[in-house]
Amino acid sequence: MLEITNLHASVGDKPILKGLTLSVPAGEIHAIMGPNGAGKSTLSNVLGGKPGYEVTAGSVTFRGEDLLALEPHERAAKGLFLGFQYPVEIPGVSNVQFLREALNSQRKARGEEPLSGGEFLKLAKDKAGLLKMDMEMLKRQVNVGFSGGEKKRAEMVQMGILDPAFAVLDETDSGLDIDALRIVGAGINAIMRAPDKAVLLITHYQRLLDVVAPDKVSILAGGRIVETGGPELALRLEAEGYDAVMA
Repeated sequence: MLEITNLHASVGDKPILKGLTLSVPAGEIHAIMGPNGAGKSTLSNVLGGKPGYEVTAGSVTFRGEDLLALEPHERAAKGLFLGFQYPVEIPGVSNVQFLREALNSQRKARGEEPLSGGEFLKLAKDKAGLLKMDMEMLKRQVNVGFSGGEKKRAEMVQMGILDPAFAVLDETDSGLDIDALRIVGAGINAIMRAPDKAVLLITHYQRLLDVVAPDKVSILAGGRIVETGGPELALRLEAEGYDAVMA
């Protein structure tokens, strides 16, 4: 579903990704782990199309198309979802308003009819239920006054409503307590674990992988994938640390 080949990318004049190659087929949850500064968030931002990240070499193919040739909203309409490490606040815009506009915009781009207000509210209630989030929370302004855990749960509700084919989740476990971690992990499983979907799950910690059991784990270091293995690779990292495993 996602094919990254020899990807090089810079922020300003600083090279961050230095020949990254990675393949994530449909039906796979692929975890990316690595030390700070390795390029994990840069990878997610490049895939999402965030301005300020310059691809200097390599290619990214998503569902058979050149992902890098698409604008961010076009990538979203094709089925790519980016979960942020630090979800932003949008004062003055309610979650319900934001999510309905986002969903119907994507449906329009795919030639589908928009959902009515009633249809959307039913969908939103179902997806909020998966994340144990009260609908009253979705009537509030986007992430304004939300705790770290509430922001991540709201973002997973967003993912459920948009129903992407591929999710790039950048440290979704950041800021979550034990209970919120289990709820968010269960939400990822319920929404994205399917034969026609895939996930690139960026994390530092085994605790999320205990809930969202990945099919593969890769270590990103120095701007490249340096090792790929099964779930046992994450357990080795937890026990031994990056230096020992990479040595």
